Amino acid sequence: MTDIRALQAHRARATQDGLFLHSAAAEELQDRLAMVNKSFTSQAIVTGFPDFWGNLHSNAACIPDTATLDLQPQSHDMIAHVMSLHWANDPVGQLIQCRRALRADGLFIAISFGGDTLQELRRALGEAEIAETGGLSPRIAPLPGLRDLGGLLQRAGFALPVADTVTLTVEYRDIWHLMNDLRAMGETNALTARLRKPTRRKVFERAQNLYAAHFAAPSGGLRASFELQVLTGWAPDASQQQPLRPGSAQQRLSDALGTPEKPLRD
Repeated sequence: MTDIRALQAHRARATQDGLFLHSAAAEELQDRLAMVNKSFTSQAIVTGFPDFWGNLHSNAACIPDTATLDLQPQSHDMIAHVMSLHWANDPVGQLIQCRRALRADGLFIAISFGGDTLQELRRALGEAEIAETGGLSPRIAPLPGLRDLGGLLQRAGFALPVADTVTLTVEYRDIWHLMNDLRAMGETNALTARLRKPTRRKVFERAQNLYAAHFAAPSGGLRASFELQVLTGWAPDASQQQPLRPGSAQQRLSDALGTPEKPLRD
């Protein structure tokens, strides 16, 4: 799905100002760590932007987000996979590798873009391209839904999986301003099946009109959604909470809720 060489080239052109969503992700990571009543002695951060995250977490090892992660089995008690899982060709493999690198009762946190990211741009460009060319080319990477990612955590063997989401809305002057910002983020189209020739200007002009008609911001510009999905899981350990055996409850749910129990019909 992802052209890794193109992705690396795009990331190399990213600017410090363009990484404002990484700053938002860093705040989310810090909030999650602050809620955990536990000290971590060996931390690792998997990222495509080691300079940015290394400056924020000088005590953590920064690991490149390559297909095979440079992580040794049971070598860390906290691993964060930040702002790159959405480009992974094998996201389950990334999670499994992180799980194997965690010690028992180690914490894993992943933050990446979710399925609602750039939904406005996706719709406007899609409608414009179909109208102008009669076809549709891949422009924005297909991003998973929150429920899908929660299932991936379980498949990777994490205990106590939790998936939640934060949506940030950013305002832009026009569609070209938005695309310039995506370039500064290092998040422009790196799909293997992307269009390899310049897009007609009429496509972008029509997309701008559609965008302004349907997704205008109060300021008169355009609004763009960026969904940050946060996944949390733990390496299994005997000390963790365990689910009760089905049928072992000592009290009826209807009694606890103070409501009459109604049996289901056959």
